[in-house]
Amino acid sequence: MADRPYTLLSCGMSIDGYLDGTDAARLLLSNDADFDRVDAERARCDAILVGAATVRNDNPRLLVRSAARRAERVARGLPASPAKVTLTRRGELTPSAAFFTTGDAEKIVYCPTGAAGDVRLRLGALATVVDTGPAADVDPAAVLEDLSARGVDRVMVEGGGTVLTQFLTADLADELHLVVAPLFVGDSRAPRLVGDGCFPWRAHHRAALAGVQQIGDVALLRYALSDRFCAEHVTGGDR
Repeated sequence: MADRPYTLLSCGMSIDGYLDGTDAARLLLSNDADFDRVDAERARCDAILVGAATVRNDNPRLLVRSAARRAERVARGLPASPAKVTLTRRGELTPSAAFFTTGDAEKIVYCPTGAAGDVRLRLGALATVVDTGPAADVDPAAVLEDLSARGVDRVMVEGGGTVLTQFLTADLADELHLVVAPLFVGDSRAPRLVGDGCFPWRAHHRAALAGVQQIGDVALLRYALSDRFCAEHVTGGDR
């Protein structure tokens, strides 16, 4: 889909492939230096996208943390932080979540017709609710098309596992930043990086490794997942 935004997937996992543990407290898979790297990537984007389960379980603010980066965005006529986007099938979102109550950028919720009316009533003016039609699942390709029409040129998808699986199996990712933390979770009840699916990158079509970087005690693996990766990085797409 040529008119979709450049799509960067960003996530961290344990050595054994888990996004989190099973304890109530969130498992930190990164360090301060890598959090700052992610912050810089956020500042370059027009929108940050997460699934509704991430909104519920992690209660993320999804803001640019650095004052200097926020100021640079404002100087360019942009909101201090990118727009926030979430996908939900059932509409189980609370208006008190930090996703909705922090930041001055637009908040957008994509959900099926069956949930859209209730979500609009519950969120009111806190977010723009987009009805994605009668299908039970939200189509990530349609979401990207709609975001493009709203002026979003670069989107950062930060999880969780269901959303990552959707974007990867639909071949909608241009770039993947995968941070590997030096620890094991060792519990099959914990959320994995991705679920079952038919992924474009398999034994006969391996993903292209574009870079490896040690950041303190974690390793950052960068994968080029589409032909758009080269254009983004060679022609000055790094903003």
